[in-house]
Amino acid sequence: MHPDTPRRKRRTALRMAGLAAVVAVALSGCSAEVQRGWLPGNSDNEITDQTGRIVNLWVGSWIAALIVGLITWGLMLWCVAVYRKRKDDNVLPVQLRYHVPLEFMYVVLPIVMVGVLFYYTNRDVTAIQDTSTPTKNHVEVIGKQWSWDFNYLDDDAYETGQHAQDVGAAGTGVLKDQVTLWLPVNESTRFTLESRDVIHSFWVPAFLYKMDMIPGKTNSFQLTPKVIGNYEGKCAELCGEYHSSMLFNVNVVSREDYDKHIAELKAKGQEGSLGLEYSRLQDLESATQEGND
Repeated sequence: MHPDTPRRKRRTALRMAGLAAVVAVALSGCSAEVQRGWLPGNSDNEITDQTGRIVNLWVGSWIAALIVGLITWGLMLWCVAVYRKRKDDNVLPVQLRYHVPLEFMYVVLPIVMVGVLFYYTNRDVTAIQDTSTPTKNHVEVIGKQWSWDFNYLDDDAYETGQHAQDVGAAGTGVLKDQVTLWLPVNESTRFTLESRDVIHSFWVPAFLYKMDMIPGKTNSFQLTPKVIGNYEGKCAELCGEYHSSMLFNVNVVSREDYDKHIAELKAKGQEGSLGLEYSRLQDLESATQEGND
């Protein structure tokens, strides 16, 4: 073996310093992502009025889970190291030992941890799903295999989408051609969710929130978009063969652009709303009624 000369030690120190510098630069570059728990968006300019609350719940949850994990792993490794079998130690260890305070802690501590997590989750989910506050806009979202209909109920206009084709083909611009949901910025919007056939899930990843759409059941939530921009949406519930192509766009625009788009829809004859009479559930009920008659 070569002795550790001063030159060798300096080289090792330089390598370690260089590695530390690279790690520091990498961490500083993604510090904003780390603070948000790697969720999309910007903490200084939240996309909706609910994303900040969702981020705080998520970050707090994984930090608590990480702390519990580190303590648990540390205790496990400590036990492995301290109570490992030594050389020439052939004595069988004690097989049964009582420690009532420790056992009591093992029971109570997890209950307390779950209770704290439940409290904060229930607090935030209740606030997110609160629809008691009046909103300026009301959009009915109807999921169908495998596209979407959007009824702007307060503006008496609608959008209707068609099933996307060749989603996996390169250069087809599939998402660009899909139905688009328009929302005015800085105005509260209530979403009423319905399904024409099977269970779907309305999901805009940038909004950090999704909600199921269940045939025969109406779900709702509300939020206020805060940042003008284009966002992508999709179905988050496996709903059949072409689930992956059940896509849509979201345009958050100014009130002027929103009113202009509504006028364009009415000029194209898309005035009024698309009802649920086209859903499979309604067809089944009609057929059952005819059979009974």
